[in-house]
Order: sequence, then C-alpha cells, then structure tokens
Amino acid sequence: MSKLHSRSWSWHFAAPADRVWPLLADTARFNEAAKLPRHEIEEQPQADGSVLFLGRARMGPFRLAWRERPVNWVANQWFEHVRDFDSGPLKLLAARFRLTPEGAGCRGDYILEASAANLAGEIILRGGFFESAGRSFSTLADTADHCALGERPTPFDYEPPAPTAELRARVETLVADIEASGHGHGLAARLAEHLLSAQEVDLSPIRPLRLARLWNAVPREAIELCLESTRAGLLVLRWDLLCPRCRVAKAAVGALDELPKGAHCGTCNIDYGRDFSKNVELSFQPAPAVRPIGFGEYCLFGPMSTPHIHLHLTLAAGASRVVAADLPPGPYRLRSLEPGPALDVEVTADGFPELIAEPAAMVAGPLAPPGEIRLSNRTNRELTLVVEERHWVRDALTADRVSSLQAFRDLFSDQVLRPGDEVAVGRVAIMFTDLSGSTALYTRIGDAEAYHLVRDHFAFLTAIVRQHNGAVIKTIGDAIMAAFAEPGDAAKAALAVQRQVADFNAAHPKTPLVIKLGLHEGACIAVTLNDRLDYFGSTVNLAARLQDESRGGDIVLSGTLAHDAAVAPLFEDLEAAPEEATLQGFDEAVRFLRVRP
Repeated sequence: MSKLHSRSWSWHFAAPADRVWPLLADTARFNEAAKLPRHEIEEQPQADGSVLFLGRARMGPFRLAWRERPVNWVANQWFEHVRDFDSGPLKLLAARFRLTPEGAGCRGDYILEASAANLAGEIILRGGFFESAGRSFSTLADTADHCALGERPTPFDYEPPAPTAELRARVETLVADIEASGHGHGLAARLAEHLLSAQEVDLSPIRPLRLARLWNAVPREAIELCLESTRAGLLVLRWDLLCPRCRVAKAAVGALDELPKGAHCGTCNIDYGRDFSKNVELSFQPAPAVRPIGFGEYCLFGPMSTPHIHLHLTLAAGASRVVAADLPPGPYRLRSLEPGPALDVEVTADGFPELIAEPAAMVAGPLAPPGEIRLSNRTNRELTLVVEERHWVRDALTADRVSSLQAFRDLFSDQVLRPGDEVAVGRVAIMFTDLSGSTALYTRIGDAEAYHLVRDHFAFLTAIVRQHNGAVIKTIGDAIMAAFAEPGDAAKAALAVQRQVADFNAAHPKTPLVIKLGLHEGACIAVTLNDRLDYFGSTVNLAARLQDESRGGDIVLSGTLAHDAAVAPLFEDLEAAPEEATLQGFDEAVRFLRVRP
C-alpha cells in the first residue's frame, strides 16, 4: 500500500465563519481561481439506484480518471472532498477544511492528503506538490478574508481572457444600442464589463435576479436588460429544466418549443417533469463571440453549488452520527442523495428532529438538543443523507414570471410552445379590463377621435401593466387580458388603472372613460394560440366573469386574491364591500370583493 502524504495549514480570518464559508466553500470558484483544469463527469446509474460519478481531466502530461465521492459538509463549519484515482500519478487525493469560531472571526484548518499510484506520483508528492498547493491556497484564503470584510469586490484574484480592441469596440456599440432601446436602464455597460471580466462560474448561467440582488437594481430592469442584450447579440438565452432534488439543470434548450416534457437527472437518478412555476428557468450566457465558456466542471459537488443544502453526509449501512449544526427555524426537507423517500419538516427553536433513513421511508425521530443534528442509516447500504431548505432556487427566473413580463412578450414573441403542447402554471394572477360604453363613445365624438382615444387607452393600460411587472396577453375588442407572476403586482396595477382613469376623466369631462376590471389568481395551463403564449383554465374564466360583475371605476377581485398577504393591506383603507353571485360557467356562488379606489 502506498504511503499517505499529508500537510496542513491554518489561517486566521478577521471575518466570522458565516461570511467566510460562502467564499471558501465555493469550491468551483476556488478551483477556477487556482487555475485547476475543468473536468468531465460521467454519471453511471447502479443497480441499487445509486450513481457512480467518474471524472476525467488532463493535467500537464497526465490523463486523470477518478471516482468522485459525494462531498460531505455541514454549512458554515466543514467540508471534506475525496477522489479515488484509476489512472494518473495519484491513487487518492483528499481535502478537508474546517472553520472554528475565534473571537469576532474564525480559524480555518485545511488538510490535504494524497497517495501515489506509481513512481511519478511519489516524485510529485515528494517534490513541490504540497508547497505549491499551500502557497496557492494561502493566497486565496487571504483574499477571501478581505472580501468577507467588504474590502474587495471579489473573493479571489482572477485574470480573464484579454479582449481584443475589435471586441471592445463591438461591445461598446452593443452597449449603446441596448441603452437606446429603453431596456438598458443604465446597466448595459456594467453587464458588458461583467461578461468580459468575471470568472466563468459567474457566467454559466447568468441569472438576472442574482445580478439585480448584487447590483441593488430593480429586478424587472435587470431582466429587461438581459432580454434586450440577447436580442442585441451580447447574450444568448436558454431554457433550463431544473431537477427538483439537486436543483441543477439537466436539460437545456434555446427555444421554448424545444423544451422537453421531462428529463432525467443522473446525479439523483430520477425522472422528473416540468412546471412553469417551479423548475423551468430562463437563464443566459455570454454570446460565444463575446466570451466563450469552456466545457466541463470545476467542481460537481461543491457546497456552494447547491447552497440550499445545509448538511450532506455519507453514512455506512447501519451507522449513526451526531454532528454539531445550528440551523435556523424554518421549512426543511430530509432525504438521501440516492433515490428514495423524502420527508418535509418544520423546524422550531426547540431543536432538529433526528433524521432516520429506513428501507422504505425517511422518518423524523425525537428532537435533538439545540445545536445538534442526529443521523441514522437503518438500511443495508451506504447512503448520503441530506438536509436542505424547502425554498426553491432564490434567483431562478421561472418561466411563469418571465412570460408574464411585457418586455419578454415584445422582444421574444416567437418563444412559444409546440402546437398542441401545454404546461402547468402553478400560480398566476389574471386581470381583465373592458372599456365600458365604447359604442356610445364612437357615436358621441366620432369614429376618428374615438379610435385614437381607444388606441391611447390600450397604450395607457400596457404601460401600467409593464410598470407593475406584468404583461398584456391579448386584446379582445376593447378589453385586455393581462398576467402577473405576483398577486400584489396585479392588485397595484388595478389600483393604478382606476386612479389614473379618474384623473384623466377629471381633466377631460367631455370624453370620460369607464373601465371595468376583474382580478383572480390561481393555477392554469399555458398553451400556444394564434402564435403567442396564452393562458387557459378556470382561473382565467373566473377573472373574466369577475370583470363582467364590475360596474366601471371599481375593482372586482376574488375572495382568494383579496385575502392574499400581499394584496389585503392595499385595500384596508378603501371602500370595499364583500358580495356573492352565481357566475356563468360556475355551479356554486362565488364570493368576491368590490373595491372603490
């Protein structure tokens, strides 16, 4: 058996562990900054449902092949990463990192272990391997500490490919075009510099909502920026079908009509479907002519590659373990990396329930003392147990959200589903408006003036819908149908419509407008109709019927929407009356709220 070589390093960080961890546990970013090569991962499903992860890479003169063990970690505390090599100079390489609180900061202890597979490996390990690694890691640790303290914008030094003068000039032209479109919002130059200077791990994928969060920008404006940048040629878009377990894209296409109805996740070894409201995401990458992105992984299992996972720990068959972990109260899911049952729990300050994996179930045992998590593998095989937040990907721009934005509808009207295809939308708010008395208006003021007034009314409605993060789906005569991903945005748009119409009527008493308006929210289906994305189902039908109940100048909203946490406060101080009526197409009486802005 070859000798195990080992070295260790310690660093003292001025920043606390919860600020250092997201930087140094971002092993993909760490590896890229350390100039390690990308590698390919092959996922081989096994008979017992588990997956074997086989890595391949080339480093200098050596072709490397290895088995990637699942990384073990407890968030904000420690991780360990082990590779077993089948070819190349090494037989084993293991990295272990632990953060320990130390005063206002913390101490980081890093252990690197390796054994040689042959004489070349022994020469490498007895040479400058550990010294070189130590210098690189120490430099990265120092810059990460300064980043955690807010003293530098990025955690690691990184040298991006130098753009040519011709590329710089072309990008500057594209930036000017994007800003001239009205969708740049003063952010186009910042995006361009991000594409040219950021690490590759920040560019594949590019999530507009993450950019908005990091730049302190309005989310809608960051989305519009990326959409316009795609049309200009600075970015390319893709539709990702995210796995519901690991939340990584396992299918990606460039057009909505190419989106599969489901996919297979080799990492989790499961088949899964699609849901516009949950796991269909629109993301972006730099256009290849601007910044080509390499193929492969910098790290498959890094803790920050799946930041919703707080604990990821492999236990042998029949083994139990107690780990120190202080997770905040909230909703969590207990599962294994391997296919199998999962259990949703609500954790309180009283403690975390024991995670027990049984042959046919995941069970919550007695509460552990605060600050501990107890794990038991009562099966006859090795399992990697997982504790994860139940919240979906924070920065995912889901299809239901982007398809209900006016800029997407305007710029990418060709992004539609295949004919006959339909996709579930878990939740959408629908608004119907109708211009009351338009026939009499034509008679009273003449066709030409009435036509211009009606046309201006559509532009006025579209502008308000866009300002409130919605989209006009279609017009029907003098009516519109609009959609919003968030109920609160729909309610605010409705209030803005009626209040601005009232202001218009006060200034134009001879040509007053009367708009009827209805709102409802719920599940529906998305389909392609008349070459555009459209929504159908009882949610849409009820919103239309509620608009019929409007008398003009008021807002009629369903009881469901009226009680939404984001909607109810908007109407607290307004004249509002609950009513009930039997509506066409609905067997039972429907309760709704009539509001006078």
